[in-house]
Amino acid sequence: MTEEHLLKLYFPANPDRLCLVRALVKRASEIAGCNSDLAEKLVLAVNEACMNVIQHAYKGDYSGEIVLEILNNDNRLLFRVKDYAAPIDLECVKHRDLDDIRPGGLGTFFIKEIMDECTMGHLEDGVGNYLEMIKKIR
Repeated sequence: MTEEHLLKLYFPANPDRLCLVRALVKRASEIAGCNSDLAEKLVLAVNEACMNVIQHAYKGDYSGEIVLEILNNDNRLLFRVKDYAAPIDLECVKHRDLDDIRPGGLGTFFIKEIMDECTMGHLEDGVGNYLEMIKKIR
């Protein structure tokens, strides 16, 4: 199994930084062999994951840090998003009812629709959370 580390990015938990994150995710996805349509979908999923960290884990505290890693494991892209906020209640992470028409609340729905696998949990040291998303390409 060949593992290629495409990106490791540390950035503040500030929505203003997501424009840069989206550009880097798009380019890394294209380098890994994704077509433009798939790259855009992956951008959406990662953006939603990061926005969820900002809104729900850090609760809008822009001084927090997010770590994004992208790895290509034999045409399986792994997107790992980590934060150092207080551990979240994993049972509460779910999208709102699709019949409830209003803005927001569908990030986890989009992530699960786009990605092939998703795993979330708490970091080993007891502070922080992670989300790993895998997309099979080609």
